[in-house]
Amino acid sequence: SGSMRATSLLRLLLICFYLLSVHTFGAAGVGDKLEKGQNLTDGDTLVSAGGSFTLGFFSPGVSTKRYLGVWFSVSNATIACWVANRDQPLVDKSGMLVFNDLGSLVLLDGSRRKVWSSDFSGGASAAAAQLLVSGNLVVLIHNGSSDVSLWQSFDHPSDTLLPDMKLGKNRWTGAEWQLTSWRSADDPAPGDYRRTLETKGLPELVVWRGNVKTYRTGPWNGLYFNGVPEVSAYAGKYPLRATTSPWEVTYGYTAAPGAPLTRVVVNHTGKAERWEWDASSWTWTRIFQGPRDPCDEYGRCGPFGLCDPEAASSGFCGCVEGFSFGSPPAETPPAQEVKGTTCQRHAALDCAGGTTTDGFAVVRGVKLPDTQNASVDMGVTLEECRARCFANCSCLAYAAADIRGGGDGSGCVMWADAIVDLRLVDMGQNLYLRLSKSELDDHKRFPVIPVAIPLASIVIILLVVFAIWWRRKRTIIGAIPQSHAMAVPLVSLAIIKDVTGNFSESNMIGQGGFSIVYKGQLPEGRTIAVKRLKQSVLTTKGKKDFAREVEVMAGLRHGSLVRLLAYCNEGKERILIYEYMQNKSLNFHIFGTRYLLEQKCFLKLLRELNFLMQC
Repeated sequence: SGSMRATSLLRLLLICFYLLSVHTFGAAGVGDKLEKGQNLTDGDTLVSAGGSFTLGFFSPGVSTKRYLGVWFSVSNATIACWVANRDQPLVDKSGMLVFNDLGSLVLLDGSRRKVWSSDFSGGASAAAAQLLVSGNLVVLIHNGSSDVSLWQSFDHPSDTLLPDMKLGKNRWTGAEWQLTSWRSADDPAPGDYRRTLETKGLPELVVWRGNVKTYRTGPWNGLYFNGVPEVSAYAGKYPLRATTSPWEVTYGYTAAPGAPLTRVVVNHTGKAERWEWDASSWTWTRIFQGPRDPCDEYGRCGPFGLCDPEAASSGFCGCVEGFSFGSPPAETPPAQEVKGTTCQRHAALDCAGGTTTDGFAVVRGVKLPDTQNASVDMGVTLEECRARCFANCSCLAYAAADIRGGGDGSGCVMWADAIVDLRLVDMGQNLYLRLSKSELDDHKRFPVIPVAIPLASIVIILLVVFAIWWRRKRTIIGAIPQSHAMAVPLVSLAIIKDVTGNFSESNMIGQGGFSIVYKGQLPEGRTIAVKRLKQSVLTTKGKKDFAREVEVMAGLRHGSLVRLLAYCNEGKERILIYEYMQNKSLNFHIFGTRYLLEQKCFLKLLRELNFLMQC
């Protein structure tokens, strides 16, 4: 009886395998290929080797319409990464994909009318259509011992960029590769947004709505796109690459062996996202999204404007050095005016006939401006770039084009038009901005820009700083001097978590590249502002800067500055507790929007002066 049971079990297994084969391979008769004359009907699928991708018919979301596409096999929900008939859906399940004798893929509806085709005929040489392990659907010919692709779906992207795909332009044919969003979550038809690689100037990724730019990553600097340095955190898993050659300008990425499945999508709301498959939780996790904050909105602050994500109270916008809100000076030549904007030069440039007295100021740590109309030369040093810009009266700013060599970088990008879409960013680059001699001289005589704080107050604060330096002339390695620790108490992390609701999002009142600020409520009813430094900035230098801020602010008492009440230096946390100023600072209402930016610059100067004294 045991032998009979074994025989029955074997027969049952063979039947199950046969049924599974029929269900999986359908009319194609193979796992990942269609041979000439074969077809794929609704309900049949091709599955790539390894099983990561599936080709077949599907209905997205709540839609009942049918589409031919490629999707990730691992998800319970159908996450499509390529759709053939985006704007010509099938109304029922009678569709059929045919690989005809001409070597072309053709999608037919129930009446056997052509709905979509690969628009390529491989002729007698075409051997098969295959779904590769990468998710790429290709038409192949046999070439000796290898297969060569005649047509591939990767050359016709939908809304998703997979590893080994590319965006950009073929300089020989003029063909472009770009992503186009879906119309909605349930409709794969081309939507309002597209993501392209800007091929003028330096390569950079841009999201468009129609013909209007909505978001850009900043230019490629040899390692990553300058405005999104956080992508370097996963560059080991998904190495980035940008190619500039006589025949193409492209961008793409690869996946390292063993890396999780990943996809880059431009969704129907206009956001560019990177998702990663988490096999442990069986879900997709978003690891990047752009735009990230209001400063990512393209051109938010206008030409010569500088967006600061930490300056929410002032509308995020200020002007670069040498510019301010208001009208341009009467003597400004028309060619140097910036029409329709709020940031205007303080003083006109002095450059004509090959002679100039102008110079350059450094705007540090920024996403470089739009380079669409900039000139680029990768074969010069930064010093040579400066000399070129200095000798060219139309050059308004310059920067390094490549940071791979370390130091100040190399290569040269120069702007002759108004600089646009400039923002502060962690690990940003330096922009060298052309200013008049008078503006630079004023800057040298007065190391801070004109501020609304009375001169007497500045003198008093500098004297206090000098007194602190005189009492504590030593190098700060990360410890807080005890004299100031006595004046400003050290509080435990548990207390701070209690008063902020464990750093609840409902108590968050602002954030930027370096810190998040929460509102806290003490037991006696007093409200405080809790500034929590982000872990990403707590390098050795970041800890020194934190210690110095405690030392300086603990000794300052002035009506124009909020008072430092306490600090926390527990474990990996670095937290400062300040007085809470309701409805912004009084000085904001007295002196206007510029005050906040100017005060930040002034405090930065105090720290730099104190550092020089220490040295």
